[in-house]
Amino acid sequence: MKAIIIKNPGGPEVLELEERESPKPNANEVLIEVKAAGVNRPDVFQRMGGYPAPEGAPDDIPGLEVAGIIKEIGTNVKQWKIGDRVCALVAGGGYASEAVAPATQCLPIPQGLSFVEGASLPETFFTVWSNVFDRGQFRKGENFLVHGGSSGIGVTAIQMVKSMGGKVFITAGTQEKCDFTKKLGADLAINYKTQDFEEYLKERNEGVDVILDMVGGDYTAKNINILNPDGRLVIINAMKDPESTINMKRVMVKRLTITGSTLRARSPEFKGAIAENLKRHIWPKIETGEIKPIIYKTFPLVEASKAHMLMESSEHIGKIILTIE
Repeated sequence: MKAIIIKNPGGPEVLELEERESPKPNANEVLIEVKAAGVNRPDVFQRMGGYPAPEGAPDDIPGLEVAGIIKEIGTNVKQWKIGDRVCALVAGGGYASEAVAPATQCLPIPQGLSFVEGASLPETFFTVWSNVFDRGQFRKGENFLVHGGSSGIGVTAIQMVKSMGGKVFITAGTQEKCDFTKKLGADLAINYKTQDFEEYLKERNEGVDVILDMVGGDYTAKNINILNPDGRLVIINAMKDPESTINMKRVMVKRLTITGSTLRARSPEFKGAIAENLKRHIWPKIETGEIKPIIYKTFPLVEASKAHMLMESSEHIGKIILTIE
C-alpha cells in the first residue's frame, strides 16, 4: 500500500510517501480501502514528536480518520460486510491507501455524502459528542461557548449544539471566520484579536453553561469567570499554555466542574459507545442536511506536507482532507 511516513520528528517536510506492507485486521477489525483521510491538529503534534501513537497503532503513519470501502473483515465482525462504504475513527495509520479500524469505530457514510465528506466526520464528531454531551452534559436551552469556532472541532460543535437546542457563542481570529460561523448558526461570534471574550459576554449579560476549550493558558481563568453556576469547562487542548492560574473560590462558590480528556488512547468499547450515539442522534441530521460537513481544501496523499502547512497556518475554516487514488 501507499502510506505517508514520518521519517523523523520535525516540520512538514519530514512527511514522505512510501510503499508499505498492507496491515492485517484482527478478529474484531476491518480492513478499509481508503479513499480519503482527514487531517487534524493531533497529526501535526505527532509529526513533531509530541503525541506518540498508542500501543498497537502505527507510530510513523499519522491519520485519525478515514473513509472508504471495507475490503476485509475479521472473524468476529458481524455488523459489516465487504463492500460497505464506511468512515472510521482510527488510532493511527490513516494517511495510507489501506487502514485497519475496530469494527465498533466504523459508521456508515451518511446517505448522499462523498468519501471526502465522510472522511471529515469521525475525529471531530466523536470528540465533540464525547466532550460536550457526555463529559460536558450539555442540555437543551443552555448557552455554549467553543474557542476556535472556525476549526474542524468548532464548525462541528456549532452545528451539533444548535441542532440540540443550544445557544452558541464562538471565538475566532478574523472577521471572515466570525462571519462564517454566524452563517453556520453561531449566535455570537467574537474576534479575539479585537475583543476580549470575557468582557464582551459580560457586557451582554450572557453567562455560559458549557465551554469547550482548546486554548488553555489565561483563557482558563476567563472561562471560569463567565461560567454560570453549575457550569462545566471541558478542556481538550492547551495550545496557548498548559499551565493556568485560577481562583478556586469561584470554582467552589459557583459549583463548577472542570474536566478534560484525550480520546485517542481510549478503548474500542468506549469509542464504540460514542459511535452508537452519533448514529442514533446525529447521523439522521446529516442525512437531512441539518448538519453539513465543512470542507476547506483537499490535497492528494502525496502532498500531505502541504496539508500540514495549511493546518499550522490556521487559515482554514473547517476540515482539510487528503484524497487517495
